Formats: sequence, C-alpha cells, structure tokens
Amino acid sequence: MGINLSSRVGYLVERARVLDLASVVERAKQTARQHSRCWPVVLGDMLLESFIHGTNFQDYLDWDFAILKKAERRTYLTNAISAHIVAKYNDPEYFDQLENKIKFNERFGEFLHREWFVVTDHSAEELREFVTRQGKVIAKVPVSNSGYGVDLYRAEEVDDWEGFREFLVKRDQTLLEEYIVQHEDLMAVAPGTVNTTRVTTFLHDGEVEVVSFAQKFGVGSGASDQQAFGGFFVLLDENGRAISPGYGSHQHIYGVHPETGASIPDFQLPETPAVLRLCAELALTIPEIPYIAWDVVVTPEGPIIVEGNRTPGAYENKPSATGIWTGSLPRIREYIDI
Repeated sequence: MGINLSSRVGYLVERARVLDLASVVERAKQTARQHSRCWPVVLGDMLLESFIHGTNFQDYLDWDFAILKKAERRTYLTNAISAHIVAKYNDPEYFDQLENKIKFNERFGEFLHREWFVVTDHSAEELREFVTRQGKVIAKVPVSNSGYGVDLYRAEEVDDWEGFREFLVKRDQTLLEEYIVQHEDLMAVAPGTVNTTRVTTFLHDGEVEVVSFAQKFGVGSGASDQQAFGGFFVLLDENGRAISPGYGSHQHIYGVHPETGASIPDFQLPETPAVLRLCAELALTIPEIPYIAWDVVVTPEGPIIVEGNRTPGAYENKPSATGIWTGSLPRIREYIDI
C-alpha cells in the first residue's frame, strides 16, 4: 500500500508541476459550450477527475465526461489506465524494438511487404537509385510518435541528390520506405493519405485478445492520418464494421468524410479476418511486450504492418457520436488485471 501511495503522490506532484492552467480553462470552456454546461463547474470537475482518477484533460473532452455519470466514467479505458497497463506488463528492455522504426523493420521485416532504406548507410547515388525507382517515398524520423517527423517526397522534385541526402540527415529522416498503395475501399473514403487500422492487442496466457479495433482516416494530402494532423477515427465491431460516425481530438463528428462525402457509419473494413490474424501473429512474436497497438494498412494484396506502439493510448467510445454511454473497461478487465 505504501508503494502505491508514494507512486500516486509522485504522479500528482508531477501533474501539478506541468499544469498549464490557461490551457485547462480553455478546454473547460470548450467542453461547456459543447454540452451547454457552466464552465467553472466543468473546470472544477475536470480538476477533481484528474486528481482522484488521473484522467487527463483531453480524455475528459474526447469521451464526453461532462455529460457522463461517475459510474459511467469508470467504464472507460483512459490514457492513464492504459499507461498503468504498459508499466505493469511491458518489459522496458524491449521498448526500442517498437520505438525505433529501423529496429522495428529489422525485427518484423517478413510482415512489411515493402522496401525500405536507411539513408546513413548509403551514398547519395544509392539514394537517387532507390527514390527514383520508387517514384515517391515516405521519410521517417526513426524515433518519433503521433505522425511527427513523417513526410512524403517525390523523385521528380529532387535535382541535387547529395543535397537531398544532407537535408534528410539534418532532419533525422533517415528511414525511407516504399509508398504503400492501399485498398480501393480505403481510397474511396480518404484518397489523400494512407489510412491505417489500429488494432490494440493483449497477449494473455498464450491467447491474443483484441483490446480495441479502430479505423483511422486522414484529411488532406499529408503523410499522416493522425489526429494531430486533422485526421479522425471510428471504432469497428468484431466484423470490421463502423459502429458510428467518426470523431477525433478536435471535437468534430464526421458522418461523412469532409473531402469525399463517403459515409463513415457505413464503412466496412476489407479483409477484416486477415487483419486480425496478422495482428495476432505479430503479438505472438514479441511476448515481452504483451500490450501493443498495431497500425496496419489493407492493400490490394492483403494487410501489411506499418508499425507497433508500445504505448497504445486509448481509442474509446464518444457518447455524443455513438449514443452509447459506457466504455470498454469492463470487457478488458476480463483478461487484464488492472
């Protein structure tokens, strides 16, 4: 008990140290406007929820806690609870197998089904040959998250390959990958980005459980479908069918994709059984990290892995979008001791 209390106090002290009160107040006002509440009351509730349960302020907004009863809130897998699962089950000695994208490609190469290239291991001429052959490539910073440090480059836009190599090294974008061609059903919804399927798994007694299953969609023509770049997601049922409109951390609800008009509630993920089989196979190869979020893309030839995330975060239900007032935690507690 003493250790748990000490850890809890340390966590609260750290949260207080980095608290940006102006940002919290703005979130409270945003939430109050969205749900017709009094913002000082919402602010107090946000702070109390954070202090007692560790719920971060963005989760409070994203999962509509302002309109949920206390018992309903406790059914949600928040980012704080997800971080607790990581700390309890995932072995830090193996984190770099997922965090470092070059090491990830080396370990999971048989599941990539695409070419990749490490800039610092090759000359400018070899770089020219690779990028020219691909036509366009995705460049990545080896250790980054949330889609940061990822860009799309086209061979036709480069005329100085030595300068381009220096540019990539300076930006630490030393991993280049073949551009993924996605399935036509994904193209029909959001053709501007490669749209990944997020499958979070937990390896339990030799069995792979699916913690969450969601489809992400990009907006625009950037290199990332992440919410930080305007993207959104929709939860999928066990058959890969969307359960609601889409939503993201920017509080918009998407009945249709804003660029193509494609219906989000009518979305059906192609190759769903193959996607889930792939993630189960991947999970079994790294038992040292039982709790992982896999990003997969369905291609015309089948699903391929993009990356694995050792800090899965939370992909949960948003009541104002779904009409469902509870989260996934009761189901997850059946196989994860939290």
